[in-house]
Amino acid sequence: MTDVIAQLTDALGEAVVTDAARLGAAQADESGHRSSAPPLAIVNARSIDDVQATMRIATATRTPVVTRGAGTGLAGGAIAASGEIVLSTLAMDRVLEINADDLLAVVEPGILNGRFNEILAEQGLWFAPDPASRAISTVGGNIATNAGGLLCAKYGVTRDAVLGLKVVLPDGRLLTLGHRSVKGVTGLDLTALMVGSEGLLGVIVEATVRIRREVPGTLATIASFYPGVRDAAAASAAITAAGLQPAVMELVDPTVLRAIDRHVGSSLSARGNAHLAVQFDGPGAAEDAKRALAVIADVGGDADLTTDRAEADELLAARRAAHGAIAAMGTTLIEDVSVPRTALPAMFDAIAEIEKTYGLTIPTLAHAGDGNLHPNFVFAGPDVPDEIWDAAGELFTAALKLGGTLTGEHGIGILKKRWLGDELGDDQLQLQRQIKQVFDPLGILNPGKVF
Repeated sequence: MTDVIAQLTDALGEAVVTDAARLGAAQADESGHRSSAPPLAIVNARSIDDVQATMRIATATRTPVVTRGAGTGLAGGAIAASGEIVLSTLAMDRVLEINADDLLAVVEPGILNGRFNEILAEQGLWFAPDPASRAISTVGGNIATNAGGLLCAKYGVTRDAVLGLKVVLPDGRLLTLGHRSVKGVTGLDLTALMVGSEGLLGVIVEATVRIRREVPGTLATIASFYPGVRDAAAASAAITAAGLQPAVMELVDPTVLRAIDRHVGSSLSARGNAHLAVQFDGPGAAEDAKRALAVIADVGGDADLTTDRAEADELLAARRAAHGAIAAMGTTLIEDVSVPRTALPAMFDAIAEIEKTYGLTIPTLAHAGDGNLHPNFVFAGPDVPDEIWDAAGELFTAALKLGGTLTGEHGIGILKKRWLGDELGDDQLQLQRQIKQVFDPLGILNPGKVF
């Protein structure tokens, strides 16, 4: 291990960090999970050359590498442990190109999503992937987990915004994947394979992404309230069934609603037990919102409509505060399942049954526009109790039975790997492991994650 550090230091100088406090921070992420021992070293890469040098040394010495950005992941996917090199791309944070004519940009992986959008906004442009963590998460991390967010029901997840990537393989080779054109079907789509690969196949060092012009017209936002969370879920399904396409449709259950009120000083829970925020954009937004109001009224919801952007921003800011509000309740295991949109009411029924069976309260919010739920298990102490894992297992099984998936945007990481075979089946799981071996024959990239 001393020889590995010496080689890294000789090649990369001050970019190599062995300070105990810095190493300790890399043992955890926002999931709350922590490895048992600190990593060997952190390399703060500032260029593609730095990444290549690190990977060549790692391959030559058979040293595991965990690629890490801002550490905001919620599945333990970038947690590092003893004997591992943390390859940080956080300092690779430049916007290399903005091409408004072709509606694309080229960025380094360490740029924060929110900062990238601030830069784009100066030219009347924006980047669609919109995770709740956008102010603190990197574009590289968004790509590694195929992050979604509030706007993905209309504008797609991160994969839909990625045209091309530069990726460093474990042996230091640099791949240029994808294209700058809107269309491109030459060969297998390795760009799409890299998106959501959770650091298993290579190190993303540059991304060519789609950007958009600001949406013209009205922004119409509905704040609606319901007697119970199932009613709110039924309303969201009814809005979709009516052929409407909101840009945002966010559902908050009673426990989360009260937690948000306590956390940010709002009074949303005074209107009802469950909340559904629905936002339409574009030239037809006002008319679509009126149709949605009629649907909401038909299912017994109480709703207000605003076209004031400040009021809309305030409402969605409260939703974005949900993670912090729930965290204030205790230690949390933040889960992430997706089901078909019409199955949302049934999934909330399943959560209620699990709560009853285990004597738990499971605060839940959802990107209702695409069926992505975030149930939260709250408990005392640093370690997840066995009954919480048992309840989570039942929740995952319920989502799969409804035609859903284990994760919509957080990834598998270390939290969900024990259930991966339940969704993929033995044959697909083995095939995915073989693909991993093709890219990383020594198994040094992000060991212990996903598979």
